[in-house]
Amino acid sequence: MTSSILQSAAWASFQRSLGKKVFEQSGDGWSFLAIHEKTPLGSFLYTPYGPTAVDVQALGLALEALAALARAEGAHYVRVEPVATELGPDPIAVLSGLGLVKAPVDVQPHLTWMLDLTQDEDAILAGMRSTSRNLYRNIHKKGVTFEDSTDPADISILLGFLHDVSERADFKAQSDDYLDHAARTLIPAGAAKLFIAKLDGTPIAAALSYDTPTTRVYAHAAADDTHRKLNAGIPLVVNMMMDAKHAGMQQFDMWGVSPEDEPDHKWAGFSRFKRSFGGYEVAYPGSWDLPVNKTMHTAYGLARRLRDTAVPALHKARTAVGP
Repeated sequence: MTSSILQSAAWASFQRSLGKKVFEQSGDGWSFLAIHEKTPLGSFLYTPYGPTAVDVQALGLALEALAALARAEGAHYVRVEPVATELGPDPIAVLSGLGLVKAPVDVQPHLTWMLDLTQDEDAILAGMRSTSRNLYRNIHKKGVTFEDSTDPADISILLGFLHDVSERADFKAQSDDYLDHAARTLIPAGAAKLFIAKLDGTPIAAALSYDTPTTRVYAHAAADDTHRKLNAGIPLVVNMMMDAKHAGMQQFDMWGVSPEDEPDHKWAGFSRFKRSFGGYEVAYPGSWDLPVNKTMHTAYGLARRLRDTAVPALHKARTAVGP
């Protein structure tokens, strides 16, 4: 069974560095990393892209262990995202049969875009849009070079670009503190790596990957708007792919895309960018809840529905009367 970076020991260390309470357990054919999250109505356990289980029976055992842990910790429910278990043609029926109910919102993306790194390099390049392929092969002629870094301090390069993107676009990046902790815990553990594009020695784009032995995740990236016509971010991604292939990884995860039939989705533009490198779509079952205290779980769901109803109405009222 192949587990996500979000279910790894390195991720547990990262979350603990942020002050989170993290639990790790395993049994016959299953394992999980669970984070104790707090809300105004109480707390819950969250297993990001987990638990990991070899089959449905093992998933049931993992859920039993999670329920017991939740009771011991006073958590009202467990939120799970079982992406690594084969659930068959009707995953909704399988998960419902295990006592799970669909969460009101998916925490992690339920659609992602993968690229097979077991192909040879020529096949990987052939699957890309011609623009991406040609940029990778020829951008060096414009003075652009590419480097990778395992120095956590170099996260400052990416942070600078992310600040610029946040200011000029409707985009909210992870906090500096979050990404700094990610670099300082994951990079030394071999679970993350920085990639930097430079023009005549000056950084113009950067990206941070999250890595497991099998998978590289395209996690965070940004570029200098001054040199946007160079499109350095495109060959930067290809370099990340080839580096992962040479390291023996089997797949490159673009980490979240919007549905192709939703052109107005807020991720639509970036999703087109991700799909331009070739690959295939992977659909996950999304986030599901295992109620432990059913009364409080119901109260949480009601409070969220009221909030989701009130916020658009408030926005509409403010728009009607002006700023």
